[in-house]
Amino acid sequence: MIIDDEHRIADLDALTALYGQPQGASVLKESATLHPNYCAFIRAAPFVALATTGPGGLDVSPRGDAAGFVEIHDESTLLLPDRRGNNRVDSLRNIIADPRVALLFLIPGIGETLRVNGSAAISVAPTLLDRFAIDGKPPRSVLVVRVDTVFFQCSRAVVRSRLWDPATQLRRAALPSTGKILRDLVGDGFDGEQYDRDLPERVKKTLY
Repeated sequence: MIIDDEHRIADLDALTALYGQPQGASVLKESATLHPNYCAFIRAAPFVALATTGPGGLDVSPRGDAAGFVEIHDESTLLLPDRRGNNRVDSLRNIIADPRVALLFLIPGIGETLRVNGSAAISVAPTLLDRFAIDGKPPRSVLVVRVDTVFFQCSRAVVRSRLWDPATQLRRAALPSTGKILRDLVGDGFDGEQYDRDLPERVKKTLY
């Protein structure tokens, strides 16, 4: 057994005894609104992870586009376009059931990340969709995120992982291809090699 009751941290008192209280910058960095310095991080970020929760459980979904694709509407509101995808809409299903969301913004080359907690609503207002159109193609919807808290996360995790270090990057061929993954999951009825051959062009044609 990996964990037993003797060594399980199961209440806040035990957790506090183990880690102590947050102090200094870890408390001071939290803001209830989008401070101009935090806005600079959001405008520079081409990638954000969106975390949601719902009846089916938790979900975290990658979202990415040109830097600044998440727009700052005002000091308490972010706008996140929902581009074409696989139509699983796990995040959107969760938001309908439970509007709470968390966002983690990453910027290539930057150690600090930015964390935003809040609540989201799904909008298909034509003016919003048109605002985020690319090459004449609007997103399916736009998430309107009401900010509750925002703060930066220090660089330790990125430094330890060497996330932006080119020396740590793998060639795609070092891991199973998407076609092989599907073939091994589905079985003989799925042509994984053809899937891999078609994928680059399919991604190119369906980015927006």
